[in-house]
Amino acid sequence: MRRIVFPLVLLALCLAEAAPVRVVEAQWRAPVSGDLQLLIRSRSPQRTRVIVHGDAEALSNLARRHRVRVVRMLAHEAVIEANAAEIERIAADAAYEHLSGDLPVRSAMSVSNKSTAADQTRSGTSGLLGLLGSISGVTGKNIGVALLDSGIASNHKALSGRVAKRVDFVSDGSKKLDPFGHGTHIAGLMAGNASAASGVTKLYTGGIAPGAHLIDVRVLGADGIGLTSDVIDAIDWVIANRKTWNIRIINLSLGHAVMESASTDPLCEAVKRAVDAGIVVIASAGNRGKTDTGQPILGGITSPGNSPHAITVGALNTWSTVERSDDSVTTYSSRGPTRFDLAVKPDVVAPGNKLVSLEAAGSYLGTAYPAIHIAGSGSNAYMRLSGSSMATGVVSGGVALLLQGSPKLTPLQIKVLVQAGSTYLLEDGLIAAGAGSVNFWSSRRAAVNGLDDLLGALPLIGGLFTQPGGAMFWDRGGMSERLYDGTGLNLLGLGELVDALLYPFNLEWDTLHLAGSDNTIPSTDANHIIWGDVADYSQDNHIIWGDNITNPQGQHIIWGDTQMTEGYHIIWGDTSGLED
Repeated sequence: MRRIVFPLVLLALCLAEAAPVRVVEAQWRAPVSGDLQLLIRSRSPQRTRVIVHGDAEALSNLARRHRVRVVRMLAHEAVIEANAAEIERIAADAAYEHLSGDLPVRSAMSVSNKSTAADQTRSGTSGLLGLLGSISGVTGKNIGVALLDSGIASNHKALSGRVAKRVDFVSDGSKKLDPFGHGTHIAGLMAGNASAASGVTKLYTGGIAPGAHLIDVRVLGADGIGLTSDVIDAIDWVIANRKTWNIRIINLSLGHAVMESASTDPLCEAVKRAVDAGIVVIASAGNRGKTDTGQPILGGITSPGNSPHAITVGALNTWSTVERSDDSVTTYSSRGPTRFDLAVKPDVVAPGNKLVSLEAAGSYLGTAYPAIHIAGSGSNAYMRLSGSSMATGVVSGGVALLLQGSPKLTPLQIKVLVQAGSTYLLEDGLIAAGAGSVNFWSSRRAAVNGLDDLLGALPLIGGLFTQPGGAMFWDRGGMSERLYDGTGLNLLGLGELVDALLYPFNLEWDTLHLAGSDNTIPSTDANHIIWGDVADYSQDNHIIWGDNITNPQGQHIIWGDTQMTEGYHIIWGDTSGLED
């Protein structure tokens, strides 16, 4: 038998060697955002705006290559108008990396100075005998903050001399500096002059960084809505002009529903370019923490707040007190995890509920909602707004203070300082509050004295000692599971804290880093660290996406429900699609 089988096997091997090899290549298909996938499945002939990312030659030949209309060329992308069949055809072309909808972005709509310790940060401290341990006061002087929003009414009395440059990406012909009114309100929270409100209202106490200068980059129209491509173009303009105006911060109090992973989202890509260029990008978490009927939502973070490179800010309710024991994340503030990536966001929270700031004369908000008007008139009027937009402006102001005091700080170092100085909120957990409620004085002290300062003296807020949480993280989506399996927690001793500030790029991603070997955060279980009180609503000690969770009021917490609203625009986990 061996004499027969062996020659046959040998013959078969020889024939196989001689036969031509058939190589089967997988057909290329570029990643397509969720909204465009819906359009493709619908086979709709209707054309929509699409952002196409690919190599420069392919983008320049896009119209000829696929017979579509190119409506706009950006620095790194092109915007086309295409229907379902055309989108599908372009996605199959290997020259293009990914396709995304040019979605509408919307605005993400007072004790903030004291509750964030911004007042102490501006005052500084003389230290012992005016020498030892002294920390100079800062106002944000010489720090440029680019506000990408609906415009800034620079003729407001509280903003006199504060707007250094104005550029308009909307070009809708509006004669008003801020026809919507959202940007002016945030500008006042960042850099407004408190003295303007003297004799008008005591509820406006000035901006967090009144010495900072503002770059008005208008990307939202008179209705508070803009295009993603406008925001991308504006970010690239800021990057190109950052040295001229010493722009160190971009404030993005806007967003759209997340339609794809942050790794391919063109708005998140623009954020990364800005951070790589040395600019701190501060983005709102969004106002999608509940439905219009009050039903809780998890996973409502908006883009570009889902970017791991942005400092994403949720809205805090201080309940009009300076002390922190009663602070809580507002019900409307968007919670994580992020859609697709399941990353922990926001990074921090800040006062954002019912903040009084500037009202742009004749703006839509002031005219359509007269109840929000507080005091004053014309170029010295004031109104009250709530939202993660406002909280984002507060943090931008705080970062301006830190950068004036320590101009060489990088975006990574700023994030470490802002997070580590924050007060951890046990009831809200990482998924609602991130590292906690910002404390700019703690962050300023740590910038001067080192992160080990967080383990020593306890900063005062409103005369009360306040313990910094010392939590720091960058999460691309793996931190929650790593916390559950015990590998995602890293306690930093004294020597490691020094390195963490000097070399923050060495801190491991998808890991919760905590200042001090005796940090109290690990004293609770992973479920509560991640989810806060939400963990009490579940019988499981490992909450997973899709668990059926009901809060004490009997309301089912929505987990990533996909609802069709705003045409083809999906609001993930939101039945209303409306912003507060």
